[in-house]
Amino acid sequence: MKKLLLLLFCAISYSTFAQAPAGFKPVKDTTAFKQKMQEQSKLINSIESDFTQEKYLSVMSEKIISKGHFQFKKVNMLRWEYNEPYKYLIAINKDKMYIKDNGKVTKYDINSNKMFKSINEMMINTVQGNLLNNKDYKANFFENEKFYLLELTPTQKGAKDFLKAIQLYINKTDYAVEKVKMIEPSDDYTSIDFSNRKTNQPIADEKFIIK
Repeated sequence: MKKLLLLLFCAISYSTFAQAPAGFKPVKDTTAFKQKMQEQSKLINSIESDFTQEKYLSVMSEKIISKGHFQFKKVNMLRWEYNEPYKYLIAINKDKMYIKDNGKVTKYDINSNKMFKSINEMMINTVQGNLLNNKDYKANFFENEKFYLLELTPTQKGAKDFLKAIQLYINKTDYAVEKVKMIEPSDDYTSIDFSNRKTNQPIADEKFIIK
């Protein structure tokens, strides 16, 4: 379950830090930043991107590298497909969640599971630019020349048990999320870099139904 939750939180397409991370400074006008994020999100109907995931575990000498493909389509459709070094697929289609692992497909009703429902709402709100208003997370805003860095700290105990913070690296040019870093209470982390991003391209609904 912990592995699944971490994978789902990365959708994203994010411990409160007492000071700005190295190379960043606090954003002076957070209201303007939030407004711009929301304006840009309204222009997005679909997103397609490759991704590279890096998993750091303190008990291992080497990081675990995975690669795959991500797709999003309004309204409430997400697909995460891991291709290397293993096959693993998560798809959300409105109120249904599909997980395919080792060729076996499991289907869930999101509304029947409070935790899945909360995760789904977070993922969709992140992509649509509404996560900044989520009361379950405390937000800190930083920037450097290239990126805005949004750090989200969970305020609910359930999330705090397995998630210390989420960091979103947002490109200042087009407000696209280029990197997501999820930090666990142990300081182990999962980092995802997005590449070859395409927006508002046709994506068939069948991509979000797994059989």
